Amino acid sequence: MEPVKEVAVLLNAMRDSGVVADYALFGAAAQMRYTEPVATLDADVLVAVPAPDRLDVLGPIYEFCRARGYEAEGESVRVGAWPVQFVPVFNQLTRDALAAAETADFDGVPFRIVGPTHLAVIALSAGRAKDSARVLALLESGSVTQEQVAALAAREGLSDAWTRFSLRFLDERD
Repeated sequence: MEPVKEVAVLLNAMRDSGVVADYALFGAAAQMRYTEPVATLDADVLVAVPAPDRLDVLGPIYEFCRARGYEAEGESVRVGAWPVQFVPVFNQLTRDALAAAETADFDGVPFRIVGPTHLAVIALSAGRAKDSARVLALLESGSVTQEQVAALAAREGLSDAWTRFSLRFLDERD
């Protein structure tokens, strides 16, 4: 089975069994739905877990994977050729991104993916150089507009981050 499809099947099984309440691919792997392909070493998956206050919040996910033959490798679980890193929702922005995620069809298997505006604002909030490149790629692909990113950034309390980003990367392009 192709790795992406295998990941989608696994994630849907987790959700169907109640191990996760919901999931969505995000980060560089999700960005490829909206832009040109980018180099990435793994797939990041945002998850809402039923018991977020557990000390070992990801324990049930790793147990579920291990029972199906997928072994942990450091912070990831290897699914076929793809290391998959599970990231619990960690703030209102990621909760909103998960709630608004799009459902794509991957060879007949539904696969939840964070939308481009949320991807851009999550990247903006991280603030690393590669995240700035991600925001630029999403803008340049036409997947999002500056106005959409600015509006979501404002709702999430990231107006200052958007202003700094805009001054650094966008004013010279106008």
